[in-house]
Amino acid sequence: MTEPHQYADSAHWPPVDPIKAGLSGRCPRCGEGRLFKGFLAVGAGCGVCGLDYSYADAGDGPAVFVILIIGFVVVGLALWMEVSLNPPLWVHFLLWIPLTLVLSLTALRLIKGVLLTLQYRNKAAEGRLDTDSR
Repeated sequence: MTEPHQYADSAHWPPVDPIKAGLSGRCPRCGEGRLFKGFLAVGAGCGVCGLDYSYADAGDGPAVFVILIIGFVVVGLALWMEVSLNPPLWVHFLLWIPLTLVLSLTALRLIKGVLLTLQYRNKAAEGRLDTDSR
């Protein structure tokens, strides 16, 4: 069975801070190439160092973090506003729906970038059963 490419990565690049690279949407190996080809779509590879992004699979992780973090912030603010100011329902809709959409979309790209760069840095891969030990 062949090893995933990130384990066989023999290129020598200076260490890149995965958080900084992820937040800026840059390559986890060189820190210069683009990680995304669209808003959330991961590119095929780095245009600078040639790293293949086929390893990149964040799954549902970014969405879960966004739901928990943004949900906590927005619901907390909405409850505070309701208890403190008691505005009409339309004010809640006018404030919280656009805020939730903007924060969620922004956070989703940032968190996905960070998770993908951390996945590269920690050489995270899909689990496999060890069948050779029998």
